[in-house]
Amino acid sequence: MAKEIKQIVKLQLQAAKATPAPPVGTALGPHGVDIQSFCVQFNEATKDRMGEVVPIELTIYVDRTFTFVLKTAPASDMIKKKLNLQKGSSNPLQQKIATLTDAQLTEIAQAKMPDLNTKDINQAKKIIAGSARQMGVRTEE
Repeated sequence: MAKEIKQIVKLQLQAAKATPAPPVGTALGPHGVDIQSFCVQFNEATKDRMGEVVPIELTIYVDRTFTFVLKTAPASDMIKKKLNLQKGSSNPLQQKIATLTDAQLTEIAQAKMPDLNTKDINQAKKIIAGSARQMGVRTEE
């Protein structure tokens, strides 16, 4: 029989750097989850993704146990990493800070595909291009 779900919590944490301090403690504490156990499991699962922000979907059950699913890094982080940027443009409409090639766009779209609501690579590229535009990054298409 399936366990009864109490809550689904979404967090974004640095890979392998979860600690019981906020934001983890404040997000999980009210649900009675063993925070230290979560931190150990998360850090172990993400140790090969150091330096990345890892979105997670944590399912908390009524008996206070939990499971979590690791997602791919946010598109904006992938774009910044690919172009060696510190941050996006402060005025993305007027000030363009970089250009993403079609090959780079395709690479990011393929990596992000499992978390996008499309199976079509061209649609995925449009989604990533939209994120790039919001950051002041041009795309070659």
